Amino acid sequence: MDLDFNEEQQMLRETVQRLCAECAPISVVREMEDDPIGYPEKLWKQMAELGLTGLTLPEEYGGSGQSFVEAAIMYEELGRALAPSPHFVSAVLGAGVLLEAGSDAQKRAWLPKIASGEAILTPAWLEPQNGYGPRGVQVKAVLEGDKYRVSGTKRHVLFAAAATRLLVLVRTGDGEQDIDLLLVDPKAPGVQLTQQYSLASDTQYKVVFTDVLVPAAGRIGAAKSGWATWNKVMHDGIILLGAWAIGGAQRALEMMVQYSKEREQFDKPLGAFQALAHYMSDASAAVDGGTTLAYEAAWACANGKSIERLAPMAKLFACQTFRDVTATAQQIYGGMGFTLECDIQLFFRRAKQLQLSWWDGRYLEELIARTVLDHGAPVRLTDDGRKTFKWPPEPIPVGVRSKQQLALALAEHANQRGRAQAFRDQVKQQVKKK
Repeated sequence: MDLDFNEEQQMLRETVQRLCAECAPISVVREMEDDPIGYPEKLWKQMAELGLTGLTLPEEYGGSGQSFVEAAIMYEELGRALAPSPHFVSAVLGAGVLLEAGSDAQKRAWLPKIASGEAILTPAWLEPQNGYGPRGVQVKAVLEGDKYRVSGTKRHVLFAAAATRLLVLVRTGDGEQDIDLLLVDPKAPGVQLTQQYSLASDTQYKVVFTDVLVPAAGRIGAAKSGWATWNKVMHDGIILLGAWAIGGAQRALEMMVQYSKEREQFDKPLGAFQALAHYMSDASAAVDGGTTLAYEAAWACANGKSIERLAPMAKLFACQTFRDVTATAQQIYGGMGFTLECDIQLFFRRAKQLQLSWWDGRYLEELIARTVLDHGAPVRLTDDGRKTFKWPPEPIPVGVRSKQQLALALAEHANQRGRAQAFRDQVKQQVKKK
């Protein structure tokens, strides 16, 4: 992985920085809190004119054809500014689904409009009291002739009032992954939008479908292939959310450090106190680690390498870092850091909301655990360059191994995970003595 950015990538970063400073300063971010539309029109228009709305879309559909590394650069800067826009839901997830499984007609009809910012697609995915996996999709869609009849409720639908189409995950069978993706007009009869008010004060809606008729031509991909498509696109998308989170964490760290230099207590700056200085040094290490992980995932995606583990790792670590850094910043700010007048509380609320959205920590941990435990993924490098779990282990009947043998086996397993070489040697010595 090349950690150096080329001249064009640096220009892209500077362009996004200027755009956010002009169209999405913190005052505008505050104005957009709980706004029914949720994003400043000027920002979205400028993003379209600069080609950012179609940054990763193929040139044949009006996009710029850039890789996920360039997209991560843009998202890092958007995160630093907390810039509110429907880019992720539309140009990343909506366009990603169309590119992955859409027909030629669907691609021609929607991708150029998404690239120009003319059309906005937003997913309607999560449901009341249901989880993030395929079993969480319970809104029914019954095929009646050449139309689907859709009934049920979706929550946490971002920018629904501004959307041209809703990308709705629906259940079309009894199998766990019998799920389809439908394009639904939010103004169609039977669709009701109700704004929700969240921790982050971003723009979310509850969407109720009551016998909504959707043309079968609005289905994206083959029948019952929706979850496979959604899972693939989500793995790509959460890499950019990791970059967004790291951008926000970087800015929060800068604010925290600056305040610790300016605020004095007991005749010296707060940063001069060792305990607070160590908090900030820990935060700096976490931010640098998260930045590297996010860009490694983006680089892997751009180069066609597996992101099955890297993508959830990037989002999990970056969002946890964003949350922890902003929480630490609030403590260094003191009581003022919890007031609405102080900007750091806005960063904390956005950090916590993002940590819970688009696959939360527990779901991401499950995805990572599968790659480590089920597939024998490398977990540590040794002198020979590789160390993997021995999976599945050889079955041993109960009672065959002695306590000493069992202790050795446990120590060997711990050593495979890069831990307790000393413990392994100690157990061997104990066995020899006995």
